[in-house]
Amino acid sequence: MVDLILKFVSLCRASDLKVSTSEVLDCISHLNLINLTDESQFKAVLNTNFVKTRRDQSHFEMLYLLYFHNLTPDVDAINAEEKGPDLYEEILNELRNEEKENSLEDAIVDFLSGDPLLLLEKLQQLRSHEEISSQALKSNLSGLSGRLEIMLEINRTRSRIMQFMEGKSGSASKGSEQRLVEYFNRRLDNALNMLTEEVKPDNESLKRVNTEKADKKGLGEQFFSSLSQSEVEEMREVIKQLVRKINDMITRRWSSKNRGVLDVKKTLRRAGRYQGIPIEVIYKKRPPRKGKIVTICDVSGSVWSAARFMLNMLFSLQDCFSKVRSFVFVSEIADVTEIFEKNEINEAVEKVMEEADINYEALTDYGETFVRFKKNYMDVLNKKTTLIIVGDGRSNHFDPQDQILGEMREKCRRVVWLNPEPERFWNSGDSEMNLYKAYCHEVRPCQNLNQLTRFIQELVL
Repeated sequence: MVDLILKFVSLCRASDLKVSTSEVLDCISHLNLINLTDESQFKAVLNTNFVKTRRDQSHFEMLYLLYFHNLTPDVDAINAEEKGPDLYEEILNELRNEEKENSLEDAIVDFLSGDPLLLLEKLQQLRSHEEISSQALKSNLSGLSGRLEIMLEINRTRSRIMQFMEGKSGSASKGSEQRLVEYFNRRLDNALNMLTEEVKPDNESLKRVNTEKADKKGLGEQFFSSLSQSEVEEMREVIKQLVRKINDMITRRWSSKNRGVLDVKKTLRRAGRYQGIPIEVIYKKRPPRKGKIVTICDVSGSVWSAARFMLNMLFSLQDCFSKVRSFVFVSEIADVTEIFEKNEINEAVEKVMEEADINYEALTDYGETFVRFKKNYMDVLNKKTTLIIVGDGRSNHFDPQDQILGEMREKCRRVVWLNPEPERFWNSGDSEMNLYKAYCHEVRPCQNLNQLTRFIQELVL
């Protein structure tokens, strides 16, 4: 049993599911306390010890199913006739004895024999190579050649098995030969699934807010992109009133909280003046902790009109938070916090949309933006930070670098994505929202003032 667990741990580590030595020791000791013939108990022990967060759950499930189910020998297929076991070993030996051009062929043969470790290591090396090469090529197709090589090798192995079986019996369509061929084909199909099905972190807690309505009446329900110049001016006045109203609500709420929590000792001590009756209630003076906001806003042409109003609304609320850091991007990213601190809000928005240190004519590239943010600004994120990303997620088929968004999530308290596109258009064309939402706590469409106002109220109240 110990060897079985150690082999499974090796697979987990090869597939980048981190398992420490102490967790292995705890797992082995816990197995002594359960009925090992009950798979539900056995799986629960492994899950409890090896899965640290809910986001790793799907990764663990894939490895558990692979090792304890998909790679277990099919005794019925191998022992279909008396020559079954001998034929099974003969096929594997034939594949091993062939002249190998690279270690990938050994990995495929080991996988067929029930040992997926080498293939998992190859896949992990491929993903690491993709991350490095994609930064140089700036393309989400950078790992295609490596994946294609593995796919071709799997198909070559399938063909060699068929050729061997045909030369052995003249037909691979009857008896044990056919069952063995089907058995090896199932394993090769599993290998292809591991190659093509990318394991993403589980994000069942993702909050998806759909605020679309069938009837769109009034200025608040008009899309930002469809506003006329007069409506833009009217919208600005409405935003000023909303911001003033929300600030007043926040001030009143904080004023009531400034009194802090009940100070029991001082209240009882003061009650001594009134024969032990607590007539005066004393509170501890604890100012409320205000949150920190970091916004990263796409100001490319596709979301330009929506970005103006979102920036206006978000940064009119700077007094509601201890710190607001603001960034804008198209392909490059620029810190525009100082512009908002030194200028009136509407003037600041105009400067940001026209004078930031970025190339406004470049193609939108979310991946390059995340790479540059990680390199230059990652230290602005901490566990008190709410990260708000404003954009449509359309990256012109450049590498999305979604794993960097995962690193940003790990450093934040909360990641919220506001998308100015209707939800029905997400994941179409060059949209990468299907990838990015796996690393967000909340995604929501934000196309008009009513939707933006609802989000701001939820954010600050």
